[in-house]
Amino acid sequence: MGRTMPFTMIQHCHFSLFNSYTTSTTTALMLPRRLGRVWSRLLSYPRHLPGNIMERLEKRNGIDITKLVDVKRKLELVGINCDDSCIPGRYIHLLCPKCQGGQSMERSLSLHIVQDGDFAMWRCFRVDCGWAGRVFAGSNSVRKVISSRKIMEQSLGLEPLGEQLIAYFGERMISEETLRRNSVMQIYVDQAVIAFTYRHNGVLVGCKYRTIDKKFRQEKGTVKWLYGLDDINEASEVIIVEGEIDKLSVEEAGFQNCVSVPCGAPQKVSDKELPPREKDTGFQYFWNCKEYLDKVSRIILATDGDTPGRALAEELARRLGKDRCWRVRWPKKDEFCSFKDANEVLKHLGPGALKEVIENAELYQLHVSLHGSH
Repeated sequence: MGRTMPFTMIQHCHFSLFNSYTTSTTTALMLPRRLGRVWSRLLSYPRHLPGNIMERLEKRNGIDITKLVDVKRKLELVGINCDDSCIPGRYIHLLCPKCQGGQSMERSLSLHIVQDGDFAMWRCFRVDCGWAGRVFAGSNSVRKVISSRKIMEQSLGLEPLGEQLIAYFGERMISEETLRRNSVMQIYVDQAVIAFTYRHNGVLVGCKYRTIDKKFRQEKGTVKWLYGLDDINEASEVIIVEGEIDKLSVEEAGFQNCVSVPCGAPQKVSDKELPPREKDTGFQYFWNCKEYLDKVSRIILATDGDTPGRALAEELARRLGKDRCWRVRWPKKDEFCSFKDANEVLKHLGPGALKEVIENAELYQLHVSLHGSH
């Protein structure tokens, strides 16, 4: 008796814990972060909870439990078994079902279920695996899974930048140090072509090619990410630009917390409501990187000053939330026009001027009211 807890006491403890879900305390607000095993069991059997408790859980923690259960079932269909540590809003490392972690059986699969339970994404960071994909709640099959192929510098034929391209960047005020830090490389096909390597947690996940005469191509079969994603992992403020060279230019002005969109700008702002994530095809890079951007309190939109650039700023602000967005105002080139982007300002006015432009960014909604969005 001294070592065994009476059933009535166990029952009392059970209901005390259960009742804590329904209180309006800070502890209840932290439910998914404080409770691992219990939380997992609740998600495994959501229909066993009374409707009013389910409603309170969803409201207080921003989680749609029905969607979350659906996402977890779809993960199981592709071989990813979520254990008790798979809590929405966190990254968790699991054993990859494709490579089994290699000989060391390391937990190399990074899985992230977004906070509201709407979708999950994963990637194996073992170099000889690279399995990645996404599943969305609400689809009728696992066809919503999107996997990307493994790529390596050697398999793509990438090599260090040669003198010609180093000189090309030098004319645009981009230093060799900045090029090395961002792993800018080249590929030679009849001519030297710039290769902007896209990396996630240091692993090569994509590559975009650019000729000197501005012809672009992206490596096929890879998931789209923001360029420079690892530079904003711990950032509280982020600068978003429209091209890789602009990201390098902003770094020359002293800001490493900058990312570039991977695929340019739309011609105009859409007059339709925002589509659901899985159908927002032109902005999949945004949803793939959303957990990074969700942590940020201030976002400076430094897209181009032309019509497509302004449209891109508006579309990003719609998705990010305009209340935490700022917009740069590019300085006048002459009485008729302004500089178009970060690299133009760096090249013609220098890093100090570009730094000043970024530091003087205006609240987005104020900027739009004064200068228009498109």
